[in-house]
Amino acid sequence: MPTIPELLQANLHRVFGERDAARRRAAIDDVYSEDVVFTDPEGSVTGRDALAAKAGALLAGAPDTFSFREDGPAYEGADSGALAWTLGPEGAPVARGIDLITVRDNRITTLRTLLAPSAS
Repeated sequence: MPTIPELLQANLHRVFGERDAARRRAAIDDVYSEDVVFTDPEGSVTGRDALAAKAGALLAGAPDTFSFREDGPAYEGADSGALAWTLGPEGAPVARGIDLITVRDNRITTLRTLLAPSAS
């Protein structure tokens, strides 16, 4: 039975940080409910297939030197959690955000990604 911090880390590394599509899909099936709702600044999508498409598109558009890293501790509630992250080359992130999750039956049912404003 995964803990909320383990689900947050799996979301970040095994899904959004995994460049191999087959491994990413296996993680999606393990980590999220079938009817997961993912919301980011571009909008919302529902279901594992839609989430897989979003993660794949994000990774396809990122250089190979970019990776996700935790940017602080995982926060945990009874059925929810949050984790701040960075994306970019090590030591020089180009994006920062926070993932907020809701959990039911040991799987993520909602994922909301908030992005920090980009520095100008």
